[in-house]
Amino acid sequence: MNEMVENGEPWSPQKSAQLYQIQGWGLPYFSVSDEGHVQVAPDPTRPRNINLFELVQHLEARGLDLPLLIRFSDIVEHRIKHINEAFERAIVEYEYPGIYRGVFPVKVNQQRHLIEDVVEFGRPWQFGLEAGSKPELLIALAAMQDVGGLIICNGYKDLHYIETALVAQKFDKQVIVVLERIEELDHVFRATEKLGIRPLLGVRSKLSAKGVGRWANSAGDRAKFGLTMTEIVELVDRLAAKDMLDCLQLLHFHIGSQISSIIPIKNAIQEAANIYTELAKMGCKMGYLDVGGGLAIDYDGSKTDFHASRNYTLEEYAADVVAHVQAACNKSDVECPTLVSESGRAVAAHHSMLVFEVVGVNEVRFGAPVEPKPEAHRLLKDLYETYKGISAKNVQESWHDATQAKEEAQNLFKYGYLSLRERAGAERLFWNCCEKIQSKVKKLKFVPEELWDLDRTMSSIYYCNFSLFQSAPDIWAIDQLFPIMPIHRLDEQPEVTARLADLTCDSDGMIDRFIDVEEDKQVLEVHDYRPDEPYFMAMFLNGAYQEILGDLHNLFGDTNAVHVRLTEEGYEVRHVVKGDSIADVLRYVEYQPEGMVEAVRKQAERAVQSGRLTNEQMRTLMQHYEQALRSYTYLTDSE
Repeated sequence: MNEMVENGEPWSPQKSAQLYQIQGWGLPYFSVSDEGHVQVAPDPTRPRNINLFELVQHLEARGLDLPLLIRFSDIVEHRIKHINEAFERAIVEYEYPGIYRGVFPVKVNQQRHLIEDVVEFGRPWQFGLEAGSKPELLIALAAMQDVGGLIICNGYKDLHYIETALVAQKFDKQVIVVLERIEELDHVFRATEKLGIRPLLGVRSKLSAKGVGRWANSAGDRAKFGLTMTEIVELVDRLAAKDMLDCLQLLHFHIGSQISSIIPIKNAIQEAANIYTELAKMGCKMGYLDVGGGLAIDYDGSKTDFHASRNYTLEEYAADVVAHVQAACNKSDVECPTLVSESGRAVAAHHSMLVFEVVGVNEVRFGAPVEPKPEAHRLLKDLYETYKGISAKNVQESWHDATQAKEEAQNLFKYGYLSLRERAGAERLFWNCCEKIQSKVKKLKFVPEELWDLDRTMSSIYYCNFSLFQSAPDIWAIDQLFPIMPIHRLDEQPEVTARLADLTCDSDGMIDRFIDVEEDKQVLEVHDYRPDEPYFMAMFLNGAYQEILGDLHNLFGDTNAVHVRLTEEGYEVRHVVKGDSIADVLRYVEYQPEGMVEAVRKQAERAVQSGRLTNEQMRTLMQHYEQALRSYTYLTDSE
């Protein structure tokens, strides 16, 4: 039922959409329906929406417990199509005499079903794969079965890695080994001599141009990967000495991930294009320019250069790549290369979301205070008088008075001059004051600096059934922002501010930074928690990096996952990937569940023999123990 706001206007799903900025970060895939549910349009070209709340209910009815990772394959298809069409339009607009061939970096999300989707949906554009390690190369070779399929081999390489890549060229694939260190050239020479196969080589250049944000150090003279200009010249000379200049065909660079501003991208492309033309003029058989990754997505919907956003469109990005490369090649009279980009986040982020349930709440709500009795301690009377006197004009003074009284109560208790009941009463009155001050502050145009954190202090803690470290490790590791919002009740006004706590016993397992119009905010607006009703929330745009970077903190394992695909009738669940059981995660850390059962059984047997445990109690214990080993690592409602 619609609730009323202070100005008398009814709350609406549209107001919720504005509050959670879904119209910014969510379009064209996510929106809010008229009934107050998040809806998903996996393929924006087909007017068919999926009610996310109803989908979750249906999946639960099928026995899939939350937390649940939901992947929409159609979004992957649309993202690949969107990227390729943007480059096609730019090529046509600038009359570029070359083509574009993107590759998906396997490191972004190695899940088999996603990689298979990328290969399938990328086939019309000859979309390839990028491998950053030997295991990823093995994935790419198995998944990319198309003749002429493009595989870019990055990362550190040993002789076996390079030999595998060279032999794979005989599968009628374009397998290009990108040299990240000058020392890798020796492995190339040895592999070539051993196998009699001339390699397809690329070189990664360290650019002076840098990205912005957390990954700015991916470029520059002291970057982890890539060759300096001096080393590139040495590379060319050594290839020439071996009569292998024709093997060097690709130039690669990478200036970071999630590049929020277009300016560093422009600068990097200009610099790299000049290096490319110089290599061509030195006699190398150049044919590919790989502009790396970095294409950002708009996590907060602000369309700015804030690290969780981007100040450019995909169309602008593609146009800049095409235009700057063409200008450099024309100036140097060098044939324009095939353009390659390694957009992983831009392909995978949108397709996956984590749905979880709120399972409890910790609130700072005491209601109106009761006036202390005449015989009450002076501090309680002072705090009550402070509470009664709070107004919009004296919020700062009242804050000082309440804080001082609270500290005095703590000191008096410490030295034995205040009882536990009196201290509890003082603390309650302090929070009463804070609650009233907060209500007055919300109406102020200018808020004293001391009170800026009051919303966070007074916020509720919503306990959620997931592990931040498993499902969203970037929040903990690099302060990444993801859109988080309820997926239902959006026709109601959310009147509670909260931070989200996960199930782990780690104080870092807390989400207290959320997207906002400007930068971020410390609390999230949520609805009141009703213990007898489910309250579902979702974290969106987490399809890149999060799954593979997740760890087993407190032994919370992989979540249940489903792959959903649109059909003519609606949708179908194409794949169900069961999350880890407790037995699964125990094996990861080298326990043997069978042996653990036997160890507990022996202890129970001794307890029965000594009379400390009955046979019925032993049976119950062993049933619970064995059932727990087979169960989900997260909280469930099952008996």
